[in-house]
Amino acid sequence: MAGANVVEFTDANFKTEVIASNQPVLVDFWAEWCMPCRMLTPTIEKIAGEFTGKVKVGKVDTDKNRVISVEYKITAIPTVIIFKGGQVAKKIIGLTNEGALRDALNEALK
Repeated sequence: MAGANVVEFTDANFKTEVIASNQPVLVDFWAEWCMPCRMLTPTIEKIAGEFTGKVKVGKVDTDKNRVISVEYKITAIPTVIIFKGGQVAKKIIGLTNEGALRDALNEALK
């Protein structure tokens, strides 16, 4: 599921890994059965490699982590949320491209 630079976020670790993070965090809400989610995975892994050390990148399996998925009102997947300072900085719903993710992360790094 996750590449070398991609963390698995869960209901149990979300607050410590994402909300309390001192750097921006990209969270990919996905599910195994979702084909657009699977299509987005290589892009997420590439972005994670590019932003290593500057941004934390991870995935939340919405089927296994319902609490956090409901809390952030995930009604369609894939949904990518970028958190900065524990707050939602950007929410992208649906399959997106590398450029849009890169732009959003560069904005969060300002």
